[in-house]
Amino acid sequence: MRLKPEQLATALKKNVAPVYLLSGDEPQQMGELSDAIRQAAKQNGFSQREIFSTESSFSWSDISNAAASLSIFGDKKVLDLRVPSANFGTEGAKMLTTYCESLPADTILLITCGKLNSTNLKTRWFDAIDKVGITIQVRPLEGEELLQWLTYRLQQRGMRTDNDGLQLLSTRIEGNLLAASQEIEKLYVLYGACALTSAQIFDAVADNSRYDVFKLIDTLLAANVNRVFKVLAGLQAEGIAAPVVLWALMREARTVSKIKLALSNGQSKDTVFRQHQLWDKRASLMDKAIRRLSHNQLFDILSLSAKADRQAKGQEFGDVWETILAVCLLFAASKTS
Repeated sequence: MRLKPEQLATALKKNVAPVYLLSGDEPQQMGELSDAIRQAAKQNGFSQREIFSTESSFSWSDISNAAASLSIFGDKKVLDLRVPSANFGTEGAKMLTTYCESLPADTILLITCGKLNSTNLKTRWFDAIDKVGITIQVRPLEGEELLQWLTYRLQQRGMRTDNDGLQLLSTRIEGNLLAASQEIEKLYVLYGACALTSAQIFDAVADNSRYDVFKLIDTLLAANVNRVFKVLAGLQAEGIAAPVVLWALMREARTVSKIKLALSNGQSKDTVFRQHQLWDKRASLMDKAIRRLSHNQLFDILSLSAKADRQAKGQEFGDVWETILAVCLLFAASKTS
């Protein structure tokens, strides 16, 4: 059955399907839809999960073998198959058709892949999935659909704005939903649950000051310790709120940690970077950071950031900007473990 992305939540409340196919090249929506399916599966007793990627050492028979194998604990399981290229080939097409014609018990097959073309949608294997499961085509949001998405995401944080505010936010994020999510988080950190004015959105999202938080993050990823002091002093001079700086630091630390974990699980660097919208100079900076920073250092960065957050809220003694400086120096440090 073919569904639109916004119809998935309702379908999951009714029951979970044996097969899901998500295709598209918009990472934010793809990630959120996948998370929703995995969460629904877990709530329905599918506690085991096996991940497969066609970009690593992979054989289509791995899926068949995993589906046929029985857990020693009798657990239901999710087979999480990732096909970034959307190239299933003859072997993949045959396996998927056979799989759907004889569905294994207590198993959900979740397939995420790149954008499928019109030819793919007419194949026997796609038709087989569509008959027994759910297929969703994910595409970039534009126009009114994008405004509705932004409205919903703001509402999730207890925020709202008028049409002018939505149009401004839409223009600034240029259709990048990952960037939109980050900007909405920043708005929440800065203003909390409230009715946002266009001026507030402009000040937060369209901050073109010389020393903005994104320049600070690039400086940290590049491990340019000398420049850290200058950029951080510039942020204070510009009157940037400490919670906004902390938001950026913690978000980037979590991103580095997620990327390191994904790479250690066998995912290719190109795929992981694409999922996190990392290109060109940004990708180069991140590549250096994931090799330089250890998991222990990232944990220390997050712990110290939490302390700074308490200081900013008046819940702990100490100068929040001194603690932020300590966080930055940790972020720009050399690998020690």
